[in-house]
Amino acid sequence: MKKGSRLIKQAREVLEIEAQGIFDLIERIGPEFEQAVEMILNSKGRVILTGIGKSGIIGRKITATFNSTGTPSLFLHPVEAAHGDLGMVTADDVVIAISNSGYTKELTDILPFFKGLGAKLIAFSGDPESPLAEESHLFINVGVEREACPLGLAPTASTTAALAM
Repeated sequence: MKKGSRLIKQAREVLEIEAQGIFDLIERIGPEFEQAVEMILNSKGRVILTGIGKSGIIGRKITATFNSTGTPSLFLHPVEAAHGDLGMVTADDVVIAISNSGYTKELTDILPFFKGLGAKLIAFSGDPESPLAEESHLFINVGVEREACPLGLAPTASTTAALAM
């Protein structure tokens, strides 16, 4: 019984942290969000999502959701992009780059190519001063106060926030 109570308490704490991350997004929805939606709706191309690690997994899920709802979308892995797959990006595309820190090297290395190709770039990140934010046309702040992981290492609340946005 005691162990079950501890586990239930811990599960509730995790859900509260995750929920708080989403509630915090509500206060941050502003003109940039509206501009991002309009950019996607007005695009003559596809929505291309990119990210590495857990952010990449979130990007794949968002890609699947866009495709399910009729918005042509694909996921572009940053490492594969650097090895030739950037050729699939056009000036008509909108790229959403996801990185909690905004400093992920594999991602920041390819950002100039998106701009050089004429694609619009939207950043989903938790750091408005990161290279990702600075290189993007629009920055959407999906940062969270803390992760649900007891060590603060595993991206838990941050991935939930990125997916929710």
